[in-house]
Amino acid sequence: MGWLPDRVSLGVLAASVPREVVDVVVAEAGRGARRSGGVLPPHVVVYFVLALALFADEDYEEVAARLAGTLADWDCWDGLWVVPTSGGLTQARQRLGSAPLVGLFDRVAVPVASELTRGAFVGSWRLMAIDGFEWDVPDSPANAEEFGYRAGGGGVAALPKVRVVTVSECGSHAVVGAAVGSAGRGEQTVARGLLSGFAAGWLVLADRNFYGFADWNTARAGGAQLLWRVTSDLRLPVLRVLPDGSYLSVVIRPGVQGRFQRQDLHAAAAAGEDLDPAVAVAVRVVEYDVTDRGEHDDTIRLITTILDPADASAAVLADAYHQRWEHETGNDQLKTHLRGPGRVLRSKSPDMVVQEIYGYLLTHHAISALICRAATEADIDPDRVKFLRTVRIVRRRVEDPAAFSP
Repeated sequence: MGWLPDRVSLGVLAASVPREVVDVVVAEAGRGARRSGGVLPPHVVVYFVLALALFADEDYEEVAARLAGTLADWDCWDGLWVVPTSGGLTQARQRLGSAPLVGLFDRVAVPVASELTRGAFVGSWRLMAIDGFEWDVPDSPANAEEFGYRAGGGGVAALPKVRVVTVSECGSHAVVGAAVGSAGRGEQTVARGLLSGFAAGWLVLADRNFYGFADWNTARAGGAQLLWRVTSDLRLPVLRVLPDGSYLSVVIRPGVQGRFQRQDLHAAAAAGEDLDPAVAVAVRVVEYDVTDRGEHDDTIRLITTILDPADASAAVLADAYHQRWEHETGNDQLKTHLRGPGRVLRSKSPDMVVQEIYGYLLTHHAISALICRAATEADIDPDRVKFLRTVRIVRRRVEDPAAFSP
């Protein structure tokens, strides 16, 4: 049977990243296959980048040997191809570039939970979240210039850092949108390219770092519902208290300062009149206290586009907001379980950093989709299927009798 885990790993990746889609994005990026003998074709290099994320502890040549053996067992390995040295594999990655991986992610990274997946929906809305994290990258001159060093309370970081902001499905942890920038740019800035992609039928959660009047408008323009935490200093006048304890309010574009103009906007919003969205937008506010280990209360202040409590009560929305931590879990799966705790990315140039990050995102999406399908079929919450255990099973050799559960 050969290396069954390798077959499984490649099969998991191929299920989410089909060869025909790979060929399309490679062609669109102008990275078509060369005819010279011995040179790995671009589609093999794409799967090599994904395999690097799956086998983060292995060096280039070992990962390439695993990939070649699997493809050969499947009669998908041309006899003219040879497994290059580490230097040759680096050159193959550079020839491919990051564009095919970014294009591939944009095509295949979609929500994977079904209506039967536990914890994936609130009412009719698919529960989604946006948040960011940072990754250390090698301290090369190119990376330092592109990404910079983040300064903190302990001084300047030893390594350049890249900021990644992602949109994920809370139920499955599958990442469906991503943006990459320097750690010196704030999450809100990096996230702006993602907001217009929020789809109708989504309920998107976000922490208080993300709110801004223009960003709020962009995020809701596609028909998605929003439930975002906001800071305590945001002006939210109580226009009408609702039966569930939430209240209607209005957010106003910064720069609208006149007291009478604001009062007019408050009155129009309270009366349910149409507002100019370039100036003011009606919102519903949900406030509640959370006790931190019995020591002090932290007030959570949420605004939402869902204005009618009959569609989702304050209690339902408060419970839904705390599902945002599922996004944190997904980030931990990427940074700790897949890549390895404290591990620095491999790539020494910015384009290869982006390529490597999207390789991780695609591999994580493939594994999340596998877990979600299995959990849905078993009628359990996907959280009950351990991500790290799944990764270990995928990596493990068939000779290990504990590789697969009976």
